[in-house]
Amino acid sequence: MTWESLPDRYLDKHELRALVEDLAGRPELWRPHVAFGDSGEARHYASLHRDSFVDIWVICWRPEDDTGWHDHDVSSGAVRVVAGALKESNPRIGGAPLETLVSEGEFLSFGPDHIHRINGHAAASVSIHAYSPPLWRLGQYSISEDGVMRRASVSYADELRPIDPEPDATPRETVPVAAGPAPAVALA
Repeated sequence: MTWESLPDRYLDKHELRALVEDLAGRPELWRPHVAFGDSGEARHYASLHRDSFVDIWVICWRPEDDTGWHDHDVSSGAVRVVAGALKESNPRIGGAPLETLVSEGEFLSFGPDHIHRINGHAAASVSIHAYSPPLWRLGQYSISEDGVMRRASVSYADELRPIDPEPDATPRETVPVAAGPAPAVALA
C-alpha cells in the first residue's frame, strides 16, 4: 500500500499498517511537519492527508504528552513510530493497565474496538497515524478513583487529554512490543 495507490474504499488495520510503513520510509512527506512546542503547550500534530476513506497524521510527542483513555469510534488505525518511543496503555478490568513500549521502527495497529492511551515515552518522539474510515468522533474515557469508567463522545479536532484523576505514582511493568500477547485475565 502506497500513498499514490490508495483504493476508493475503507482500509483494514493490515492495510493501514502497510500505509504507515510506506510513509515512514518517505520522510520528505512528513518531516517538514515535525515541530515541538514548549512545555505546557499542546503536542504538535499535522494532517498529511484526508479523504472519504482514510485520514493520515504526523504527531510529535514529549514525555508529558498524554492522550488519556480513548477509542477511535468506528475507525481502525495503525501507528508507526519514526523517532523516539511511545508508551501505549490498555485498561484491564481488576488490574493495572497493560503497558507496551513502541520504539522507533515499531508499530501498533487496531480495530474500532480498541481502547488505549498513548504518551511520549522519549523526548522528541514522532509517529505517523492512519485511520479508516477517517476520524470523525472519538470516545474519551474517564476512570474515577473508585474504578467507574465513563465515555464521552468528542470531535476528532479536539485535543485528546486525560480527563480522569491523576494516576498514582506506582510504577508499572512495561513490556516490549516483541513480548507477545498478554496472558489471559480470568474474570470472576
